[in-house]
Amino acid sequence: MRFATIVILALGFFIKSPAFTNEVGRQGVDQIFGAYDKASSPGCALGAIQDGNFIYRKGYGMASLELGVPLSPQSVFYMGSVSKQFTAASVVLAAEQGFLSLDDDVRKYVPELPDYGHAITLRQMLHHTSGFRDFLTLLYLSGRHDSDLHSKEEMIALIVRQKGLNNVPGDEFVYSNTNYFLLGEIVKRATKKSLAEFAAENIFQPLRMAHTRFYDDHTFVLPGRVPAYDPGSNGSFLVDWSTNYDTVGAGGLMSSVDDLLLWDKNFYQNSLGQGRLLEELQTRGVLNNGNQISYALGLEIGTYRGLPIVEHDGALSGYRTGILRFPEQRFTVVCLCNVSSASVTNISREVADVYLAKSLRPEADALKSQSHSGFPDPSLFAGKYLDPRKHFVYWFTSVQGNLMAWGANLRRLGPNQFKDLGTGTITFDNSHGGMKATLEMDGVAFFAGSRIEEPHLSDASLTEFVGLYRSGELDATYNLSIDKGSLMLRTNWNPPLKLSPIVQDEFDSGDFGTLVFHRDASHRVSGLSVFSVRVRNVGFERVN
Repeated sequence: MRFATIVILALGFFIKSPAFTNEVGRQGVDQIFGAYDKASSPGCALGAIQDGNFIYRKGYGMASLELGVPLSPQSVFYMGSVSKQFTAASVVLAAEQGFLSLDDDVRKYVPELPDYGHAITLRQMLHHTSGFRDFLTLLYLSGRHDSDLHSKEEMIALIVRQKGLNNVPGDEFVYSNTNYFLLGEIVKRATKKSLAEFAAENIFQPLRMAHTRFYDDHTFVLPGRVPAYDPGSNGSFLVDWSTNYDTVGAGGLMSSVDDLLLWDKNFYQNSLGQGRLLEELQTRGVLNNGNQISYALGLEIGTYRGLPIVEHDGALSGYRTGILRFPEQRFTVVCLCNVSSASVTNISREVADVYLAKSLRPEADALKSQSHSGFPDPSLFAGKYLDPRKHFVYWFTSVQGNLMAWGANLRRLGPNQFKDLGTGTITFDNSHGGMKATLEMDGVAFFAGSRIEEPHLSDASLTEFVGLYRSGELDATYNLSIDKGSLMLRTNWNPPLKLSPIVQDEFDSGDFGTLVFHRDASHRVSGLSVFSVRVRNVGFERVN
């Protein structure tokens, strides 16, 4: 009898044990991380969660190549923009406690911000529809780097110096870290507690997330924190982490796979605050025209292979992090990596493919080339396109029957339509003479440009752009000169950037975006403006 009881208990244990029932899944997942699972490489920590419990958790590769410490589910990573959902949760909980309202004007709490002629609400900031220029991009455009030590006061001063917005508040979704950085400051000014203190008291301590905190002090010793790496040459790695970066709100969260299990559980238990937190976090934003966007509050709402998903990724230095949740299946993938080459978005989906194979729809087959499908060859659409309103440049290439952009193949949807790397659809049209490309996202034309032919300018033509240009908004000076027949941009001690002419008086700088030169009444070059995806129309005046 005792023997039978022991056998029954043992069988019951094995039947319930994820390690036993998911052996096939574990093997499939291990293959996904095979490139990292070695003592000579940084890698990733994984948590696959079902119904509030791990069905698999493992570390692949090394937490520290210098010290020979392996990664584990307890390893503490810098979370990057995954932090935004915790900042958003803090704002919602502060609103529940009466400290603020999501529909308050931001200048109620940050009165030093310029009056841009429009009220900007905290809700618009949470949805990235405020129009605020991205402060990390501004920092980069000024010739500085986010890996250097920058105080919160310095960042606020940079934001306050901006004379314009990217867009009319509520008109467009434009992802900007400024929104969540300011929201972190607003929590402090409204509650009289730092974001780190407020989140600890209202989120991390109640959920028992003992190894999670907003890292707002670069001198703080954080047990278990892992460095991050970039790929080097010949299979080597370069360390790429910054202990200087302690700006929180848009980022700054430190956490582990084990702690994020507790955060994931709360999406079903809803134990924080007064009960409205989860509804607020997962409510998508609405533009002024009534169109709904995919971004909620620090979370992106979408679908993957026919199933609803809630997700957000993060990146800074060599860290790559992500949480991918399938709410209907109560299944979540937490993937935290310490190497910049790791594509967390793809990895998380591959893990989901293993465990949700029976629930996911088959992936759409890549449509064949013209000889098989009747569709035009992708080379018809290759080339450089310029949006004359936003001054964005998109570049498409055709490689082995595929249209490529942003370093990846674009999935074909029809004769002249392709999927971008996110939720948008790119449509090509030459019905009115000249090829045009339009990227639609969330019911709005994010990009609308025509294909251009790059002009060739002589040294004499380039000479009129040579000189010094000063921006008060960036507190920076650009030095333009000619070197070997090309216009070059230098700022501070950074390597020079080669400028490629696009159309008259416009140059593509690559990393810095598009430079648009202005002329005075005498047709002499008098200044320029810089346009990038997250920062538009930053002005410079010519100073010599």
